[in-house]
Amino acid sequence: MTKSIPLTQGKFALVDDEDFKKLNKYKWHLNNIYAERTTWPEHKHVYMHRYIMTAKAGQEVDHINGNKLDNRKENLRLASHSQNCKNQAKPKNNTSGYKGVTKNKAGNNWIAQIKTNGKHLSLGRFENIQDAARAYDNAARKYFGEFAKLNFPDV
Repeated sequence: MTKSIPLTQGKFALVDDEDFKKLNKYKWHLNNIYAERTTWPEHKHVYMHRYIMTAKAGQEVDHINGNKLDNRKENLRLASHSQNCKNQAKPKNNTSGYKGVTKNKAGNNWIAQIKTNGKHLSLGRFENIQDAARAYDNAARKYFGEFAKLNFPDV
């Protein structure tokens, strides 16, 4: 069963019933997009998702569905920094509406590309924007596996 932990700014964090009691004894607040508490007198910041997963230094915790306030264990997994970056949403300045797809300014088509291991790989040019988005999804599955953030996750 899912329970809610109140945060500041009228927000709530979702947690599993089994974690509720140990989490609810602390006062949590919203820090940008994460649930956080501060320890005293050390003034140490503790993120709820890291606390739940008992993440060690150097480990990151990935929110599988992208909701940083959904701290149910089914939505959390330990990840390397590289893996965690693969599950990012499309950038806010994205103009195509699809991850990995940009308009070709020189022509009337769409360019699909993906970045892996620090290198940009061209996936081709497409007349149809959805075809370009599917090309990105296929490459993301190949290179990112379970960490792929897809344009069409239900396909």
